[in-house]
Amino acid sequence: MSPATIRDVAKRAGVGIGTVSRVINNHPSVSEATRQAVELAIAELSFSPNPSARRLSLGKTLSVAVVAPFFTRPAFIERLRGVVTALAETPYDVVAYNVETPKQRNRYLTELARRDRCDGLLIMALAPTDEEAERLLAGVPTVLLDCYHPCLSRVVIDDVLGGAMATRHLLALGHTRIGYVSDSPASPFGFVASRYRLQGLQQALYEAGLTLPAEYHAVAAQHGVPEAREAGRILLSLPEPPTAIFAASDTQAIGVIQAARERGLEVPEDLSVIGYDDIDLAEFLHLTTIHQPLFASGVEAVELLMDAIEHPEMPPREIRPYLRLVTRQTTAPVRTGRLAGSAASPVQVPSASA
Repeated sequence: MSPATIRDVAKRAGVGIGTVSRVINNHPSVSEATRQAVELAIAELSFSPNPSARRLSLGKTLSVAVVAPFFTRPAFIERLRGVVTALAETPYDVVAYNVETPKQRNRYLTELARRDRCDGLLIMALAPTDEEAERLLAGVPTVLLDCYHPCLSRVVIDDVLGGAMATRHLLALGHTRIGYVSDSPASPFGFVASRYRLQGLQQALYEAGLTLPAEYHAVAAQHGVPEAREAGRILLSLPEPPTAIFAASDTQAIGVIQAARERGLEVPEDLSVIGYDDIDLAEFLHLTTIHQPLFASGVEAVELLMDAIEHPEMPPREIRPYLRLVTRQTTAPVRTGRLAGSAASPVQVPSASA
């Protein structure tokens, strides 16, 4: 037996095909009695509307495009999980675009700024240029997640604050020789999180009368555990190594811990390590970290996007998720261990009178 068609529903309900279409699309011009008759016919015939036909009748794609770099990174995965969960409560399908190269980034931000491609666009961690933002504003409702442009609604993490929070925690434990492991500040994708977290670190050190020696900042070749392990080796091989290391992500913190253990150092007895993000693995490894609500930020971005789709005249809005320190077992007060026992003095910030 072939599936029921919209004509079958119209015949069973005693109405025209156009009336059935209006009921399916929740059009307000249909009387309650007619709506009930059509819905009864749909139920009796087990009719399922053709998605393509429904999209055509609405003049929409009923899809939301999500552009994000490196889907394999835990923080991006958790944000995407929040996005998908929130969109499951809407009529919109999710179409994800994974960005691995700057060329892909540029192509997606150009092609997806068209209403025939999607009804809404969510861009993760890839801040648009002014020209791109102008194109998006003229094309499709767009929301940014973990990146910023003043003309577009966004969910933005205060990474300067987060970097300062991590550093103040280490300072409160008595550490003055604090190293930093991060991505390259000159990212071809325009990533700024590591740079802003570094600013927060430097700000907190300055408040404590200290500064960050250039050799205490180790840049990982790529974002990954092996690369962070190598950066950790560099810091721990210094004549006067840091007694604490702030890693710009939990993934990189794991690499630093591996580097410490390779040298026979105990964490946190000899070296304190703090990460950033609070991915699931951080709790399993008892990693002290800065928690950012990754899943919740994805949900909040979808809420902003739904508002932008339904009310395109609304001015851009900004949400700044709450950050918090999660203290676990990889940080401890500075001790007279193998690293802390060095006679080296912390670098002081010159006074104004100097």
